Amino acid sequence: MRLVIIAVGRLKAGPERELCARYLDRAGKSGRSLGLSGPDVVEIAESQARRPEDRMTDEGAAIIDALPDPGAMIALDPRGQEMTSEQIAADIAALRDHGSRALTFVIGGADGLGENVRGYADRMVSFGRATFPHQLVRVMMAEQLYRATTILSGHPYHKA
Repeated sequence: MRLVIIAVGRLKAGPERELCARYLDRAGKSGRSLGLSGPDVVEIAESQARRPEDRMTDEGAAIIDALPDPGAMIALDPRGQEMTSEQIAADIAALRDHGSRALTFVIGGADGLGENVRGYADRMVSFGRATFPHQLVRVMMAEQLYRATTILSGHPYHKA
């Protein structure tokens, strides 16, 4: 199963980009033996519209166009369900085992995700009620994918 992160905005050169790349590389290497490919990252340009609603709609249309077909989609949204790392790993394994060809995690821009994207989501997941910059959420998602692959590989998980 192909893992994909679709994210609004670019990670500029710097520590966030380096950390994200490190976790994506680790997830890719440890995921291969689990039947997982990627994680691939698709960057969506930030909308230049004036109103937040218009920006979310524009970005949402680009996100929807970039979604792999067929596949499952998890939207990262503060209104979503909080999940443990073990639950994220279990969801990835369940989708893989049920024949899903792709699992996409979607990260909105500074204004969040519009209804047009949330309507496509199979699940909405939150990293908590605190506000995080969308660039940092991408790093956190990459880390969770790496963590999920290590959990699924049977590595001892110190929080279990």
